[in-house]
Amino acid sequence: MIIGYDAKRAFQNCSGLGNYSRNTIDLLSVYYPANKYKLFAPKFTDLYKLPDSAQIITPKSGFSQYMSSYWRLSQVASLMKCNKVEIFHGLSHILPYGIEKTGTPSVVTIHDLIFLRFPQFYHKIDRDMYEMIYRSSCQRATKIIAISLQTKVDIVKYFSIDPDKIEVIYQSCNNRFYDRVCEQRKEYIQLKFNLPPKFILCVGTIEKRKNQLAILKAIVKEKVDSSVVFVGKPTDYMKEIDEYICTSGIRKQVKFINNATTEELQAIYQMADVMVYPSFFEGFGLPVLEAQASGCPVITSGLSSLTEAGGDGACYINPDDASEIGQKIYKVLSDEKFKNDLIQKGNYNAEKFGEKLVADRLMKMYKELIQKF
Repeated sequence: MIIGYDAKRAFQNCSGLGNYSRNTIDLLSVYYPANKYKLFAPKFTDLYKLPDSAQIITPKSGFSQYMSSYWRLSQVASLMKCNKVEIFHGLSHILPYGIEKTGTPSVVTIHDLIFLRFPQFYHKIDRDMYEMIYRSSCQRATKIIAISLQTKVDIVKYFSIDPDKIEVIYQSCNNRFYDRVCEQRKEYIQLKFNLPPKFILCVGTIEKRKNQLAILKAIVKEKVDSSVVFVGKPTDYMKEIDEYICTSGIRKQVKFINNATTEELQAIYQMADVMVYPSFFEGFGLPVLEAQASGCPVITSGLSSLTEAGGDGACYINPDDASEIGQKIYKVLSDEKFKNDLIQKGNYNAEKFGEKLVADRLMKMYKELIQKF
């Protein structure tokens, strides 16, 4: 089988959408190595090492290289036939225009519609562009993958899509997080990033929707004597966080890291006392699953898809209640039995999202769609 992918994020995004793209291609190449995987991307970067069964296809002309977004949206469909693509999968919300006229079945993964649920977090021009492209992709796709039941509900609600056209297939967790890191490796990572011996961890882009400030307010309000390590790309929200750090006098307790690799993050999860993820809304919430697979207890919001990701293996909080967050953090840090129970239940929950299960579901969908065309 020859499968085409819109793979821009695999080569140009080091966080959520990029991780999903890389993990999806990797797990299929591992469990279904006989297939050929054609990755359509505006450019090749060192961010992703291609599996042996994958080939990258980039714009050839100077104009297409310069206008890479135009190539991605308007030119890729014309490349289906010459590349003998049997099914095309847009891994991050987008299908090329004209794909519906090629006779090639198509799948698009929709991660979330947060820009419609929380428009205040986005510029109007971005909201309008996302809505136009996402809606069009959903309407033209042969099948839609929603990465959570919450996302499926939102696609039906906001785009009036037939629920039967949408299949929920959860993200897999990179197999690396299930493996344990040796003490020597942990010591190296601790020295490299100057990590404290004990710390609370939060992983994810530093942005208002993810509500990292609530963690700092929680440790101040409940007088939790612990360092906090944030791993993620900073945004303008950092200004608000910095102001709070300065006024509350907790500068020495807080550390930010924005350049950790997957291998380094693996060790950081396993060194943390607890991973706290107080987001207001997520399409899925992959850090919850990564932490559970790593044996790190998880505290997260009891909202949106986070209960789907965390299952029975997470401690849930109200993201607006700093006191409750602080109390739950203190309980994990001080109650060994409670902490170990969370770890055990988290490990069990993470096993439900194994790569093989996800790969089999994806391949079953691809084969069924090809047979119908």
